[in-house]
This record gives sequence, C-alpha cells and structure tokens, in this order.
Amino acid sequence: MFNGFPKEGLEFLSKIIVNNSKEWLDANREEYEKVIVAPNKSYVEEMGEHLQILVPTINAIPKTNKSLFRIYRDARFHLADPIKTRIGIILWQGSGHRMQSSSFYMHYDPQEVFVATGIRNFKPTLLKTYREHIQNKERRTELHAILENLKTKGYMLPEPKYKRMPRECNAEDSNSYLYLMGAIYAYTTFPPDRTFHSEAIIEKNFKIYEDMFALQQWLYELTLHCDTEADVYR
Repeated sequence: MFNGFPKEGLEFLSKIIVNNSKEWLDANREEYEKVIVAPNKSYVEEMGEHLQILVPTINAIPKTNKSLFRIYRDARFHLADPIKTRIGIILWQGSGHRMQSSSFYMHYDPQEVFVATGIRNFKPTLLKTYREHIQNKERRTELHAILENLKTKGYMLPEPKYKRMPRECNAEDSNSYLYLMGAIYAYTTFPPDRTFHSEAIIEKNFKIYEDMFALQQWLYELTLHCDTEADVYR
C-alpha cells in the first residue's frame, strides 16, 4: 500500500551527493531498498490503477528499466558521479520503447518534484514522423490548441529545440513553430511538501495527468504511425 514518499528517501538522496560511489550504495543497499525502491514500486502500482481510468492499457510495471529508472548513470559518460541523485518514474501507453511512447512521468530530488506528460525527446525516426504528422493542418491546429489550453492552466512547455525550419516544412504554415520542436510535453514543478510525503500525492499527480490527457492522447496517436525501436540506442 502506498503511503507517500518518505522523508528518509530524500535524506538518502542527499547523502548520495556527498557519497557518490557504487561502494557506498552497496554498503547502504538495505536502506535504499526500504526508503527508495519500495515506495516507488507502491506508487507505480497505485498510480497505475488510477491511470487505468484514462488509459485502460497503461504500462505500469514496478520494475527497474520499466516504470522505474536505474539508479546508476551510464558509466560511459558519468565516471565521476555514477549514482543518480534524483529518482524517475514513468508510466506509458503503447508497445514501443517507454522513452519514445506517450507517457506520464515524474522525477523527484530533495529540492523539486517534476511532473510531466508527453515525450521528452524525439529520436530521429519519431521526429521525422512528427514533422510529417503535423503537415496536416487539422493535426497542427489541434496540437497548438491543446498546448495553449495547458498554458492557460499554468503548465509549462519546452522551448523549441531547432532554430532553422526543416527543409520539407513550410514556414508560412499556421503554427509553424511546432516544426521546430524536438519534444512535446507539458510539465509542472513543486517542492516535496507534506502532500508528497502522503498518499495525497496520488490524487495531486492524477489531477495533473488528467489535465494533460488530451496531449497524451494526441501523442499516442502520433506513435501509432512510427516504429522507434531502431532509434533507442542511437
């Protein structure tokens, strides 16, 4: 049963900042499993049940490399600080790779909780499909309207990634700024407060995901037109 994320979990993450080594984590594995892994698994199970109201086929799998992200960074790029100091959780729709699927996401660290819906980085195949998809004016207009509605509700959006209009796209099209995006998602942040440390975080995050559901569904329709598996490890 999920009862909130314990304060001890944030304290544990703070300790990693000054003890960032595999040896330290191995020596504190029991505490890690208790204050990080166990509540994360419970959260995934509980949130998965809630999200089935919106997406009956939601992937909510309380395992590492599924809904739970690895605590270790990629050793090829992070030899000095191999342990992550923030915890990521993802629930996604579809049969594709979780990171190229329309998802409900959260990460937290001792200072901030980040809650988002969408796809946070388009790999080349999905980017190509996205740009082709929004060449249809109705789809482009619909996405713009969804994003504008989320902005009126106080949610934030990523900045355009690209500065030059793609050759195959028309800069004169309405809402042509969408061609410059390298990701589509909406997000909000808040400090890890009393709600975060209680079961009430489920209802708070579910309300955010519910607000963003139209965006999640638009992106899910996009992914149905794309096979991204070949991009995953590029």
